[in-house]
Amino acid sequence: MTAGAPRTEAYARPAMRTREVPADWDDAYANRDHVPQAPEIIARWERDAPAFRAALGPRARLNLPYPGPLGDAERERYDLFLPEGEPKGLTVFIHGGYWMGYAPELWSHLAAGPLAQGWAMAMPAYTLAPAARISDIVRQIAAFLAEAAQEIPGPIRLAGHSAGGHLAARMICGAGPEAFVKRIERTVSISGVLDLRPILRTQLNATLKMDAAEAEAESPALLTPVDGARITAWTGAEERPEFVRQAELLANAWAGLGAATRLALDPGRNHFDVIDALADAGSPLPAELCGD
Repeated sequence: MTAGAPRTEAYARPAMRTREVPADWDDAYANRDHVPQAPEIIARWERDAPAFRAALGPRARLNLPYPGPLGDAERERYDLFLPEGEPKGLTVFIHGGYWMGYAPELWSHLAAGPLAQGWAMAMPAYTLAPAARISDIVRQIAAFLAEAAQEIPGPIRLAGHSAGGHLAARMICGAGPEAFVKRIERTVSISGVLDLRPILRTQLNATLKMDAAEAEAESPALLTPVDGARITAWTGAEERPEFVRQAELLANAWAGLGAATRLALDPGRNHFDVIDALADAGSPLPAELCGD
């Protein structure tokens, strides 16, 4: 080949993976608009949760106070569900609702899976936006965790769904009570919003009132997990693409920071029914939370 002549070797075309930028950021995070069966799923929760509490009787300890930072007696409370016999430890489920909706009593029945495996489960309430900022809610969950951890000895396993998945992950990257973080063996963030910056592009932020500094400071994907952290980013395979991307982001970012990470895409599950498996002790999700 003459010096300076163009190279003519054939090269294989590299495999490409393209992530499309959402044309509509509100639509990218609008779960209910894309799950036609959402009203039926929520109606099932509304039926199953009170029935579960009634069946559990005195092993359902309801509306326990925790000394939170906002002094909100109505919302700084939690429910504690106890298994038969001595608990193996404490599991936690933190509810979602984009930090601005719902209360833990809608999901009491999800404690059935962990209880069947011998674990206690606590479900906290927290002050909803706009009465509280996300940074306030993070401090509330830390205060709840400190209180619940004193009630149940032994190891702690954290889970949360959607906004609750954010709050669960946030506890193991500098927000959780230091005295009890070392007891947290595993965290399962279910369909978590783990990088808050995209939320700034949505109408959700009209209620949340985040600025860029708060979004960065409270995003687990941008923070460093505690030493020895183990986290599973679990999401439904039928979720909106942004939720799959968020799960992938955390699993990849934290693996590079020394955490033991797993990514689980639950086949056939959407943003609402992805948590239903927690109620079934024989399903993979409670096994991921409660197993070895």
